[in-house]
Amino acid sequence: MSNPVFFSGAGSLDAVVPGARYSLQGPEARHAVTVKRLTPGESVDIADGAGKRLTGTVVAASPAELTVECAVMAVEDQPDIRLVLVQALAKGDRDELAVETATELGIDAVVPWQSERSIVRWKGERAAKAHAKWQSAVTAAAKQARRAWIPEVRAAVETPGLAVAVAAADLAVILHEDAVRPLRSVLEAWHAGEPQAVPREVLLIVGPEGGISPREVTRLCDAGAVTALLGHHVLRSSTAGPAAVVVASDVLGRWSALYP
Repeated sequence: MSNPVFFSGAGSLDAVVPGARYSLQGPEARHAVTVKRLTPGESVDIADGAGKRLTGTVVAASPAELTVECAVMAVEDQPDIRLVLVQALAKGDRDELAVETATELGIDAVVPWQSERSIVRWKGERAAKAHAKWQSAVTAAAKQARRAWIPEVRAAVETPGLAVAVAAADLAVILHEDAVRPLRSVLEAWHAGEPQAVPREVLLIVGPEGGISPREVTRLCDAGAVTALLGHHVLRSSTAGPAAVVVASDVLGRWSALYP
């Protein structure tokens, strides 16, 4: 069974070497001791959320502080091809469910999209709280998946901003039920002919429950996006993104090697 993972914050593990002791404090230490009930002698991983992972043995445990003796200090690189889920805002927390599941499956970043047909609106103070809620959900899912990297939840965009992101991406795919080409076919063709410069970024764009409007599809395709079909069935907004991550991870070889 894999070790539980606790996050210590970016840069927190920079000076740690095998044989040294590291003290985890705050809410993560409290969770490790009071919820996970870790005790001296047990093995644990501590990650900084930016690729560094300490594997060691608990030598002291209290709700205020978890002290671990480092056995292995590893640095996990991000994959050469980064997957970014563009998730339209949806009602009933379906969007949050989508980003949680996509995080467990290996997404590298998330972009909240205020599409024309999104019922939910991120405005003012609500926008900041909603963004923080998504980032918290992503962090929890990364912990559950034992990841060393916490995916970034980028700033929310409306369609004009998304068009800019599409133009800058190496590949942007709109998941759409009226598309002709399967997602696998689109990704295989791109992967076979892509330039070798790294890193590269693939956007997987998912609309809200009402679908992406024709005007939005046209605008994003004019910016360089292509449409693709996931399968024979029309998936919910909470399902489409994670399903696309599975297909993309397989086609792009992310599951044939150990990636974060």
